[in-house]
Amino acid sequence: MTINPGVRLIRDDRLTQAVDYAYAAVADTPVNCVWVAGACPLDLDGKTVAPGDYAAQSHQVMRNLVTALDSAGASLTDIAKSTVYVASSRQADLSTAWEVYREYMGDHDAPSTLLGVTVLGYTDQLVEVEAVAVIRA
Repeated sequence: MTINPGVRLIRDDRLTQAVDYAYAAVADTPVNCVWVAGACPLDLDGKTVAPGDYAAQSHQVMRNLVTALDSAGASLTDIAKSTVYVASSRQADLSTAWEVYREYMGDHDAPSTLLGVTVLGYTDQLVEVEAVAVIRA
């Protein structure tokens, strides 16, 4: 995975290193910002894939996120911040979604927030990821 030279991931030894993401990111100028709406586990027909399966939905979400970023001239390594939403109050379900997310992100451990929510927008939807990316202007 190619690292984006326009995104500097910030780590600080005054904060725990036991997390698998950077605490902050800096976009070195000049850059263009890309705001990606929440990527959802929808197929081309607009149907939610794999009802009840957090991992399968997470894979579809990440494939859709990659496609949306690509359409804007960006990639996963251009992400400066993301939020992963999981429709569950069970930490194991959040961990399942997070593991898939991290698989796609590889070494690019941009700041991200993982949270459980009551419900997401589409029928049978369990996972959604929104992101902000930066690309060189």
